[in-house]
Amino acid sequence: MGLSAALSQRWVFKMDTLSSDKHVMPKGVGKGRDDAYLTVPEGKITAVLDTLFAGGFELVDLFCVEDFDKRGFSILYALEKKGENKLTFLVVPLTDSKAESVAYIFPSALWYEREVSDGFGVSFNNAFDTRRLFLHEAYPEGFHPLSKAFKNGVVATAHAGRMKNKLGISGAELRSPSVEYKFKEIGGEGVFEIPVGPVHAGIIEPGHFRFSVIGETIYALELRMFYKHRGVEKLAEGKTPFECVKIAEAISGDETVANSVAFCSAVEKISDIKIPPRASYLRTMFLELERIYSHLGDLAGMNVDVAFMMGASPFFALREEVFRQNALLTGSRFMKGAIDVGGLTKDVSENALTGLGVFLTEFPGRFSKAVDFIRTSTSVIDRFDTTGVIKKELVPPLHITGPAARASGIVTDTRVDHPYGIYAELMACGVATLQTGQNGDVLSRFMVKAAEIEDSVRLIKKILAEMPKGSVTTFADNKKAVIKDGYASSLVESARGQSFHWVCIRKGMVYRYKVRTASFCNWQAIEHAVIGNIVPDFPLINKSLNLSYAGTDL
Repeated sequence: MGLSAALSQRWVFKMDTLSSDKHVMPKGVGKGRDDAYLTVPEGKITAVLDTLFAGGFELVDLFCVEDFDKRGFSILYALEKKGENKLTFLVVPLTDSKAESVAYIFPSALWYEREVSDGFGVSFNNAFDTRRLFLHEAYPEGFHPLSKAFKNGVVATAHAGRMKNKLGISGAELRSPSVEYKFKEIGGEGVFEIPVGPVHAGIIEPGHFRFSVIGETIYALELRMFYKHRGVEKLAEGKTPFECVKIAEAISGDETVANSVAFCSAVEKISDIKIPPRASYLRTMFLELERIYSHLGDLAGMNVDVAFMMGASPFFALREEVFRQNALLTGSRFMKGAIDVGGLTKDVSENALTGLGVFLTEFPGRFSKAVDFIRTSTSVIDRFDTTGVIKKELVPPLHITGPAARASGIVTDTRVDHPYGIYAELMACGVATLQTGQNGDVLSRFMVKAAEIEDSVRLIKKILAEMPKGSVTTFADNKKAVIKDGYASSLVESARGQSFHWVCIRKGMVYRYKVRTASFCNWQAIEHAVIGNIVPDFPLINKSLNLSYAGTDL
């Protein structure tokens, strides 16, 4: 069922045909490229979304844009439907700072709505969770940093008083929390709470996990992130798209390429920039190298968390060698500074490409040997099998993506569902297939990621064999001159799953930048995956999903 068919059952609205319709195309915003935009009255949104949910649509993101239609705040609902390449955006202009909660239709909306409330001060009627999300209790009431009224500035502590940065812009004043964050309580005889974090024993970012257990068995888990909120989306406002590439790279260190490609792709859609073929091939190669080293870290980490260092070592060794290849190709182990609007910042030498080809010739044999060693280690398989199950029916409503979804039997991959770059041709040639499992447990995730590494190696070999010659950038002289006003979205399949980026440009500057990485949705899956497992298995379940704190806490 497509969008028109789904909506025609109950409602008829005016579609944005990407023309000059003033109601949905505000002055100074420009066109929304590729996707369909539909304006929905405030009172109709829940009925419309209820119909679309029944028609198989999933909620990709829910976010707020100020002055989108010249009437204050608008809530944008980004939706995707299997089999449809374009996204559908429902735009709901608000008459005041209130909207209807849709979390009972799309459970994934819960965090989105809390995020909008923190950032813009919009409240959601009938919401069943109104706690803060990224603004912890130290932030004052009435502080909503994503609104245009707030200008970036120093965040002071209460004892230091209000401060001003060098530009004379006042920042927010932190306070001593007057109330404690209320975690959900699980009652019953013999139920105990185990708080873990937010500070952890390893060199990792903060996150709090509140377990409810009887003995060692987990009956409930509630997590809390956002202890290091950086204000990434706010930092992008007022900067040129070229300046914002560095911001996109910093969203999550091991998703440098995925997020920079996603941001640049959105800007390129807005400005009708077609990147050179060689740049498109190299971008895709970098994306697959990023997938390989990320998955290798996961395979190693899963073995570490069951105390099998001997099994982890070959994966760690291969990962280090991939990092060294990245450095030879781009000058950075994480390939930072390689992607730019219009293509790449610089070309890759033929010697580096040849060296990569040689490395990938010997890689499969060493990798297969390492995987086979794990598959024949009965004690490891016993720990992986049936542990941390993500049920298939949870995947669509939580919008779980990536290996976590595919290991639960869901055939989905942004490279196929919404192909970008050269993926349409690559994935159609049969070199790689969508790898899926059926059990949704740690073992399934291990095997899916292992198979995806093998696929990525084959994809890169094909890219190297067909690499075109020529320039790697669209620009010869003045880069700023080609930037147009407008808005567009892009989707990229990172190693963890689907990343969504939406960019709005006005007067050549970024007006609004919205990011949602796969981790933002997939973190919520872990609360379900741990139920019925024992506490010592939590690190293993967590590692099998490899969720990013930074990629969630923007």
